[in-house]
Amino acid sequence: MPGFFSWISGLFSSDKPTNATKTAPEPRLLNPVVAPDDSPDIDPALIDQLEKYLFCWLLDSPPVALRSEAGQWDEVLEKLRWRIANGELDELPRQPMTLPMLMRALSDANTGRHQLTEIILNDPALTDQLLQIANSPYFRTGDQSIDSVDQAVFVLGMDGIRNVVSAAIMRPMMAARNSREALFAQRVWRWGLTCARSAELIAKIQGQDSSVYFMAGLLPALSYITLRRELQRVCRTESGMVEPPPSLIHIALSRHQWATSQLLANEWNLPPKYHAQLLAAERPAPRQLHTPLNDGIIIGTREVLRHAHQRNMPEDDVLRITHISREQFTRVRKVILDTLEAGAKTRT
Repeated sequence: MPGFFSWISGLFSSDKPTNATKTAPEPRLLNPVVAPDDSPDIDPALIDQLEKYLFCWLLDSPPVALRSEAGQWDEVLEKLRWRIANGELDELPRQPMTLPMLMRALSDANTGRHQLTEIILNDPALTDQLLQIANSPYFRTGDQSIDSVDQAVFVLGMDGIRNVVSAAIMRPMMAARNSREALFAQRVWRWGLTCARSAELIAKIQGQDSSVYFMAGLLPALSYITLRRELQRVCRTESGMVEPPPSLIHIALSRHQWATSQLLANEWNLPPKYHAQLLAAERPAPRQLHTPLNDGIIIGTREVLRHAHQRNMPEDDVLRITHISREQFTRVRKVILDTLEAGAKTRT
């Protein structure tokens, strides 16, 4: 798609910056629609701090390890930027073969249970992953185990199976390849699922079409593992480093998370609404009434950190920068906490 890559390249233009671009803020993960100017009692640093707390936890590093000197990693980062801008990420996961057919089936109200089951069963690897995911604490609805795809579709329903399919497709791509990335991969996966679930729950509560939010909420997490692996390739070939340090990973993820998420959506030929949601999360329009993806990522980040006994954000501040009521927040948080607790029990 030449037009898409022209757009991506425009985001990374290396021409001499104008005064406007010099003062443009660095991209960030958390982009609340409520601007600090609208809420004078909100300290803008709180949002940046929550992001830093997340990276400290994901990278298992203290705050001092995320700091770097100005220009320290410019050469490596420029190589990474070029690969992203030109769509040449070696680690970008390719489109799963069954995804287009599954997307069409899941978006068609006339698709029957048996038809969907047949599509899934035609991919043995997806079938195995789906049954594992369906029986995980994040999706299991009761004490009874799910032993077949047909049972999964019946028990979980179309919305539930859509989420399980999304997770089952992405899980192998995010599984750790070695011990060096094991903890990072585990935490990114847990964080991604929590944000995705939060976004979907918020969309449902607000009467929005929730079908897009779970997969869209997982894409930033997949972009993190993709960027870390790509950065490792760049470091080995360009600088001789075996493993990029936390400060370099932090900059790379912060700077390129949304562009890489868009590349993933493009590589997988996801419908335009996915691109739109990702763009809205990166650059939300002022005073939007409903922002499930933004709010889901903020709440998911806060809750996964809180559950891991890490520094996070006070509840009152979360409510000031999101578009949900306290009662809605309580409902979402209960589901998320129950899931995180169940997941913790399986790891002990």
